[in-house]
Amino acid sequence: MSAADRLRELLHDVLGQDPGLRVRAWDGSESGPEGAPATVTLRSRRALRRLAWDPNELGLGRAYVSGDIDVDGDLYAALRMAGVGRPSNGPGMGWSERAKAGRIAARLGAVGRRPAPPPEEARLSGELHTRRRDRAAVSHHYDVGNDFYRHVLGPSLVYSCAVWRKPPPACSLEDAQRDKLDLVCRKLALTSGMRLLDVGCGWGSMLLHAASEYGVSGVGITLSNEQATLARKRVAEAGLTDRIEIRLQDYREVTDGPFDAISSIGMAEHVGEAMVREYAAILAALVRPGGRVLNHAIARRAGTRPSKSSFIWRYVFPDGELLPLETTVAALESAGLEVRDVEALREHYALTLREWVNNLERNWADCVRLVGEGRARVWRVYMAGSALSFESGMIGINQVLAVRPSADGRSDMPLTREALLLGG
Repeated sequence: MSAADRLRELLHDVLGQDPGLRVRAWDGSESGPEGAPATVTLRSRRALRRLAWDPNELGLGRAYVSGDIDVDGDLYAALRMAGVGRPSNGPGMGWSERAKAGRIAARLGAVGRRPAPPPEEARLSGELHTRRRDRAAVSHHYDVGNDFYRHVLGPSLVYSCAVWRKPPPACSLEDAQRDKLDLVCRKLALTSGMRLLDVGCGWGSMLLHAASEYGVSGVGITLSNEQATLARKRVAEAGLTDRIEIRLQDYREVTDGPFDAISSIGMAEHVGEAMVREYAAILAALVRPGGRVLNHAIARRAGTRPSKSSFIWRYVFPDGELLPLETTVAALESAGLEVRDVEALREHYALTLREWVNNLERNWADCVRLVGEGRARVWRVYMAGSALSFESGMIGINQVLAVRPSADGRSDMPLTREALLLGG
């Protein structure tokens, strides 16, 4: 029996089903259907050792990022077969299956020391969600080069879920991102002369749209040096330096309210469950009575618990925490804000992620040149896996719109949702 045949047998025992993929081993042997949607290549026995030491998504991710495992063909099919996007891989292996898998792994040379993690893995120290550690966590993800993000995100430089009127290619990513920014502006009822705070402003796209299309002035805050540098450059190029200020600042350091409205788009995932009530209280204190707050964030299912050994925690968003929708709503309401509208955009994020993966693959050579192959692999597998998780409903994303009522209870909100979406 060839090494590839034994690998497919091992995958069958681990997954509880035929893998449905072609497998290529380090000795050149191959096994599996010729017409399989993808071929998984294990380039060395070290790939198997990684999986033997960490038989979960972390081990698989480390093997892929290091180049010990590669995928030719449909990456989504390979990830789906590995259980990505599903709550579990089935009932699990019994003792007899475990013993058999162990014997196969030993014959293939999986016995040995635990391989060192790839250098792209985050290594943070200190207490969770201090300002210093939050800055380091944000830097790990965002300070990898603005040119890299241009290739992946496209000209809009918007790193959050787009809103699609039609699926691509009938609608472009740029149009969908513009529609998302405009939807946020309308929900916040922005008008000329208003002052907007954009928490986690990224490369400034929300403020640029709000200022140019709605006449507002605003402040954007980020913890990423590279984001702040490029955002300021984009503001200057748009001739809006007199109306937009970009700060390298923690949300806990903003003291110059009140603002007429606050947007937080794709930032609350970095806050953490222990800090979410303080985060909500700060936003509530910074917005004027009658002012609106929009929180746009990914959410995990209620009743599930995040794992700090997950691939995304270690490689993509260190210290990031997805909160259930109910936790976010409770935090906003406990801060004195009144939640008036919740919109789920789960399918929209799946479409967005697939477009980002397409951009990355289209510009693969340039992306590898800019950030190295390991980091490019991190982004490819995390975005593809996230798309599957949104498609399956494992995770969701919601825009939660809240208002700070005046002392007499007035909200100045429209009576209908139709009016709200028109900017009322």
